[in-house]
Amino acid sequence: MNRVEDRATRTKRVLLEQACRIFAEKGFHETTVAEICSEAEANIAAVNYHFGSKKALYVEAWRSSMEQSLAKYPPDGGISPGAPPEQRLRGRITSLMQRVADMETHAFDIVHKEMASPTGLLTNVMQELLEPLRIEFRVLIAELLGKKATAQEIELCHMSIRSQCFGPLLRERRRKKAGHLRPARKCERLAAGVDVLAEHVTCFSLAGIGEMARTIAKRKRQPIGRPGK
Repeated sequence: MNRVEDRATRTKRVLLEQACRIFAEKGFHETTVAEICSEAEANIAAVNYHFGSKKALYVEAWRSSMEQSLAKYPPDGGISPGAPPEQRLRGRITSLMQRVADMETHAFDIVHKEMASPTGLLTNVMQELLEPLRIEFRVLIAELLGKKATAQEIELCHMSIRSQCFGPLLRERRRKKAGHLRPARKCERLAAGVDVLAEHVTCFSLAGIGEMARTIAKRKRQPIGRPGK
């Protein structure tokens, strides 16, 4: 009985690993259950048995990949909750950029394919896993901006920081994945490493937030609306 259970557990794990890889390469619509099972050396009925459907496997593949990424690079960057907000911001920026840059993680590639050919299947799971992280980030930005900051000002700062984190690294991911398919085309490489980029984004963002905070502090009336409310 134990050997049967072990075999079943392994089959489920390998199916999930292959699904993550293939969905990241082809997207949901171009991926077939038969291909996943073939790569996993599993029976064609294994996906339905272990996951219920291709759609459920797709959702679980993204969840699994993102949870592994979050475990590898904790959102707080290993910075103590009691540290100054500037250090905590640096930790969150570094962690986010490490997750985006990690080529062993398929979650960002799956989302890229999803954006190109939407299914709507990932909406709930992405909300479940990512919204708490967004709220934590906005709360930290609110602390840096001061009590008079509006929800819109906080969200705009959050958007600006995330854009700096995602922009160059997602482009680098695409270059690395597509480079071998287009050998005749010269692909521009990212000059700086993740640590250098994270430090730059942190310093640049803190400078901008600091200037906004000084302007906001001069306001007489405290606006309504805070993050996560």
